[in-house]
Amino acid sequence: MTTLAIAARSPRTRALAIVVAAGALALSAQFALPIPGTPVPLTLQPLLVVVAGLLLGPADAAAAMVLYLIAGAVGLPVFAPMGLPGLARLLGPTGGYLLAYPVAAAVAGRLGAGRPGFSVRALAAMTGILVIYLGGLAQLTIISGSLSTAALLGVLPFVAADAVKALVAAAVSAPRRRPTV
Repeated sequence: MTTLAIAARSPRTRALAIVVAAGALALSAQFALPIPGTPVPLTLQPLLVVVAGLLLGPADAAAAMVLYLIAGAVGLPVFAPMGLPGLARLLGPTGGYLLAYPVAAAVAGRLGAGRPGFSVRALAAMTGILVIYLGGLAQLTIISGSLSTAALLGVLPFVAADAVKALVAAAVSAPRRRPTV
């Protein structure tokens, strides 16, 4: 399915997909593994962010991420179960990652949605995860006062797991082939 085909879906289908993606992201946040020495937990959220981009396309995926952020900011329990609640979460150590989700989903979607090549989708997913890292790195740098400390706390512990997530995202987002008759 091309990005044009994704955009051509009915408004009802698109709205449902946005809500489902936001809900899946909220569910994935509940499985958070604390990493010793860093305030950032390991979650499946980067996977869901880039999968949303690859499956929904840039606009709908970004909308799903914004819906997720709004739900969390108003106090719904959609963020990882550790850390500050509500709007305060967006100002804490994980806030930069969270705020980068709409851009990351849009980037992954723009680069890889509907593309038949696994390597193109994997590169799109990795680029989306890089956008998440940049958001997290920016906020952690402000909080810690050090770019190197921010990188050690908020990027290095997650690179290997997130590379695997990008590959999984590329695999599960392969466009469906229509049967030929």
